[in-house]
Amino acid sequence: MTAGDRPPRTWFVTGGGPGGFGIAFAEAALEVGDRVAVTARRTEPLREWADARGDRVLVLPLDVTDPGQVRTAVSAAEDRFGGIDVLVNNAGRGWYGSVEGMADAAVRDLFELNFFAVLSVTRAVLPGMRARGAGWIVNMSSAAGLRGVPGFGYYSAAKHAIEGLTDVLRDEVAGLGIRVLAVEPGAFRTRAYAGFADEPARETVPDYRPMLEQVRSAMVEQDGRQPGDPRRGARAVVAAMDQEPPPHRLVLGGAAFDAVTATLRDTLADIRAGEALARGADFPTG
Repeated sequence: MTAGDRPPRTWFVTGGGPGGFGIAFAEAALEVGDRVAVTARRTEPLREWADARGDRVLVLPLDVTDPGQVRTAVSAAEDRFGGIDVLVNNAGRGWYGSVEGMADAAVRDLFELNFFAVLSVTRAVLPGMRARGAGWIVNMSSAAGLRGVPGFGYYSAAKHAIEGLTDVLRDEVAGLGIRVLAVEPGAFRTRAYAGFADEPARETVPDYRPMLEQVRSAMVEQDGRQPGDPRRGARAVVAAMDQEPPPHRLVLGGAAFDAVTATLRDTLADIRAGEALARGADFPTG
């Protein structure tokens, strides 16, 4: 069903700070006649943008790692618009560090934001969707969720967890009229890379610092030069949602598509190379 064939939908988008995917999703939703609740930890930078778009936009303060704020924001959006039709779990970010040496507190902070907060928001929105027998959940994963990136091991792990969660959730809610999509962007021209210039790695093992400095330098160099356009990416997601049947996952960006498909091809070849050992682990059948 295309935008012209259905009534307006209400979107709930997390991580709506300026210059990122959150605002790109909000604008893509507005372009097709929908309404949107945009959440951010700091809402003041969004006021002018929201005022220019009238009563189809609601801006809400939200730290997604605070369950109480999550419930308050979801209730406010439901009260204003009558329900949430599309949830976009977009809030998140990646810290860098080695698997061995990243500080424990940083690892836990990373999973709180990139995994547990997704659970919190999803669980808050699902009851309303179940009651109406319809809805969409769009989980912003990453190409790193399908292809691990050195220096970002825990970010990749969190996004791998989002991939697994999304696959199971899709099956669990399919019979309830709810659809679920995982989106895996590559390098997009958001503000995600901007903080690397001034942010040291949260690292405790000196042996990994040369590798991590290369990681940091590469991120700083790419900032503002990433090939992906967030607005085009958000529109691609809207178009995917209108397909019948819609895809289960959508990789965004040409380089990401090439890297992910190559990784999956190599993974399949590696698994097939061990087929005899895999099958030989069963009890004999004869």
